[in-house]
Amino acid sequence: MNPLPHAPRVFHSLPRLRRAVRRISEAHRLPAETRARLVLSVSALAAPHLLAGRSVALETAPENGTAPDTPLLSVTLRAPHPPEGTAALPLPAQTAPDGATVWRVPTGPRADGALPGVPSAAARGETAALEEELRAALAHVDALTAEHRRLKHEFAETNSGVLALYVQLDERDEQLRTAHGQTLRELEDALRPPPITVDGLELAVHYAPAGTDAPTGGDFYDWFPLPDGTVHITVVDALGHGVRSTRSALNVTHAVRTLALEGHPLQSIVARTHEILVPFDPELMATVLLARLSPSTGELLLANGSHPPALVLRTDGTAEYLEVRGRGVGYPLPGSEKLLHARLGEGDLFLLYTDGLVESRRDPREGERRLVRSARRHRHRPVQDIPGAIAADMHTVVLHADDTLALAVRRTPSRR
Repeated sequence: MNPLPHAPRVFHSLPRLRRAVRRISEAHRLPAETRARLVLSVSALAAPHLLAGRSVALETAPENGTAPDTPLLSVTLRAPHPPEGTAALPLPAQTAPDGATVWRVPTGPRADGALPGVPSAAARGETAALEEELRAALAHVDALTAEHRRLKHEFAETNSGVLALYVQLDERDEQLRTAHGQTLRELEDALRPPPITVDGLELAVHYAPAGTDAPTGGDFYDWFPLPDGTVHITVVDALGHGVRSTRSALNVTHAVRTLALEGHPLQSIVARTHEILVPFDPELMATVLLARLSPSTGELLLANGSHPPALVLRTDGTAEYLEVRGRGVGYPLPGSEKLLHARLGEGDLFLLYTDGLVESRRDPREGERRLVRSARRHRHRPVQDIPGAIAADMHTVVLHADDTLALAVRRTPSRR
């Protein structure tokens, strides 16, 4: 017998509604990922009403699935006004004829909430339930990491001795480290996405590690088109050098990609990435710069987490740093304080980079002034040559060796 009543329950606050959804989900043996999606979906539709002082009602009922061994749980949310956009929720729902929102999810083999030896969600507490849901959200990142490990093993099998040399890197002499470093850089390059082909945009990137003795690093980038035609760009600078910082940067870029493709607002992604990753890696610290660019209109959105500002160089030679305040992943109060809105005209050059590019023997502003001069000097070159040429200019004066990433985007006339 199900201990949870099926009669409608009225809620006046969002925390109580979330706890009720979690109890219902656990009683019906819903997977953690499904539970997390259901909590987020119910909260998204109920929050506007509850914050405005209006109540909502929640009711549940068992249903028979298409197969006799797949029972369903029907969860119905009744709000003062019919919702919109239920198909875009983390867990898609249906709208009933009376305007209520209905989710139908498969239940587990038992629906009495009795899990021998396992405390209930209420006993474990809200934090434990939330951590379980975050672990489920990271399943996709874990799958990508597992795929990366598989590819590394295949590479080791087809390229004799590469993995063995990698493991023994710190035990070999300097000559072997230098030779092996080149191989590792090739491996790291394989992890970095190549330039994408987008009508109306030219893209190029330059990366250089801090030194041949540490060929991997924490400076990473990602770029990909979104379903609405805009291009998302991520630049990450994870604290430290070597393999650990590479792993941290990969985790951040994978989490950002997942959140972006799931449709999370750009301004919330830095803080959400922190919430997902830091509980499992408390030492993780990374600066993050996120850009969203429309090739057709040139509209540009920026969110920042403690990262150096992007630079725009207009066709008339004027330069502007796009400053956005925020704090990075692993920092106190992480997240971008706002979104910066800008626009790129045809021929404008957009530069994103890590701090290894602008550090000089003088103050940071001096490095930014040198970057503007270098960008003006090389802005008419083919875009694939610009990041490397700028890095060569900037590294004539260096405060200390650091990984360097420079990424250039130029808006061009559409070929259509």
